[in-house]
Amino acid sequence: MFTGLVQDIGTVESLAGGADGARLRIATELGAEIGLGDSIAVNGVCLTAVAADTAGFETEAMNQTLTVTALRGLEPGSRVNLELAMRAGERLGGHIVQGHVDGVATVLSITEDGFARRLRVALPAALGRYAIDKGSVALAGVSLTVAALGEDWLEVSLIPETLERTTLGEAAPGVELNVEVDLVAKYVERLLSPFLSKEQQ
Repeated sequence: MFTGLVQDIGTVESLAGGADGARLRIATELGAEIGLGDSIAVNGVCLTAVAADTAGFETEAMNQTLTVTALRGLEPGSRVNLELAMRAGERLGGHIVQGHVDGVATVLSITEDGFARRLRVALPAALGRYAIDKGSVALAGVSLTVAALGEDWLEVSLIPETLERTTLGEAAPGVELNVEVDLVAKYVERLLSPFLSKEQQ
């Protein structure tokens, strides 16, 4: 489990892709804390370390992961948000993030708003029902609060700290971002669905 609080921005040093999937090496100052088999959120995608040293780690992304996430657009030199799995007893500073990406959102616009920056993204049609005003959402692995909401889009407001410590400061219109909606919303829908279907009969 993760919290959506980015611990480092890593750099993709190498990426070997083929019919079987992709293997990445990512340089990061977190390397010394990573062991074989550890879970690491890479732009919000939970991946497993298959090799690690003090300068970084290697991980593999299977075809399914590449198909449904924005990791498919990575290349050597790409910068990625990194977060190590939360340890028991630590503070939950963001919100509950699984690293199980629900879809890919596309940046529609960026607007300066005082010292903050508002980022509007287009949501996949199936995910809009999980977003609520002032609710939680993870974009590229970053825990954020929904600041505005439309039928097929949402906006978040990024403070200078977020702009500096995550790759969202580099986001531009057209860029794809992994999106994970609030886990609680999905569970509520699942629990209520049998009762709602009965009412509709």
